[in-house]
Amino acid sequence: MLKLFKYNWKIRRDWFDWCETVSEEELLKKRTGGIGYILPTLYHVVAVEYGWICGGIQGKAIDIPPFKEVASLQQVKDFSARCHKELAPFVYDWDDSLEDCIMIDITDEGEREPHKYGEVMRHVIAHEIHHSGQLSIWSREIGKKPVNANLIGRGLFDI
Repeated sequence: MLKLFKYNWKIRRDWFDWCETVSEEELLKKRTGGIGYILPTLYHVVAVEYGWICGGIQGKAIDIPPFKEVASLQQVKDFSARCHKELAPFVYDWDDSLEDCIMIDITDEGEREPHKYGEVMRHVIAHEIHHSGQLSIWSREIGKKPVNANLIGRGLFDI
């Protein structure tokens, strides 16, 4: 599981670098699908990862500012770095004994839903990969080459 988190974190850094080559207007332009905007999508990916792992699984009090308070590329990068610093030790220390532990999620409707930690961790991984695909489509729509999302060749599974 750690290798897939490392993969996602690397891809996210690559998307942040990619964003440096695009105007703020393009980063905040309304698009079709998903969250509908490039920069808010990156913010959303960070907020979801942080919320599920630190707030949900770890049960910590968390601070997720609304997007309008971190609406520049540098502020989203800083938010990502702050969240990563807090959640990465948990991801690095993950062991299989945590797989079936249960957290309780409170839905927007106030319902209590139990989830296994392992399921939540994999949801977070898949969530970021999903949004990376959306970013790739939007990248092509503005005539830019997207981030290479290939898992092969990233050194995660060195022999």
